[in-house]
Amino acid sequence: MAEEIDPTATCIPNHVAIIMDGNGRWARERGLSRLEGHEAGTENIRTILRRAAERGVRYLTFWAFSTENWRRPEEEVAGLMAILGRALVSETEELHRQGAQLRHIGDLSALDPELQAAVNHAMALTAENDRIVLTIAFNYGGRQELLHAVQRMLAEGIDPEAVTEELFASYLYMPDLPDADLIIRTSGEYRLSNFLLWQGAYSELYFSPKYWPDFTSDDFDAALLDFAQRERRFGATSAQVRGA
Repeated sequence: MAEEIDPTATCIPNHVAIIMDGNGRWARERGLSRLEGHEAGTENIRTILRRAAERGVRYLTFWAFSTENWRRPEEEVAGLMAILGRALVSETEELHRQGAQLRHIGDLSALDPELQAAVNHAMALTAENDRIVLTIAFNYGGRQELLHAVQRMLAEGIDPEAVTEELFASYLYMPDLPDADLIIRTSGEYRLSNFLLWQGAYSELYFSPKYWPDFTSDDFDAALLDFAQRERRFGATSAQVRGA
């Protein structure tokens, strides 16, 4: 399948966002702990990042921890934080060598200061890289992002009559993150679950039945091929899109 995709083709999505779902179920079916499933899922990020960069994707966003995930058992939450910390230590230098720029969206303030420092260090180290922008959504929720934007605008006394889509977007967590062209969700779930509510308004959606640790480079290519066959109209008619 890999040879069928031309990385210079205009049909390659500029921004792919992925909801990495199914780590716990993957682990349970193998008699493993949920944290072992999350470890396997974290390992898979490296594989898909490499393939995305090869295919010419410019922005790749992974949802690693939602604002709702705090409701999980304390042991699991602590384990997820530890996994993030270890990944930052073990992967940042390699990301830097590969030309990946690491970013974060979400609320860092709720994390341990040491973990916050590690995230900020990784972002600072890779800030000038431009092969691919890897964004980790950690302690992120779409509704929370929109509320945060509104709160900032109110605090600054923005005139309601002056509010435009462009102005509102400038108050999001990462204003220069382009809208997602393609959102992939694994594990057979068919919902967005509060992910990129603003940036995903016109995203193409692709749902894979595979659990995230089993989602391969070929599966990613299949999603890109599916995307290439779609006609994106953004509210226009097919004839208007074709210029007829």
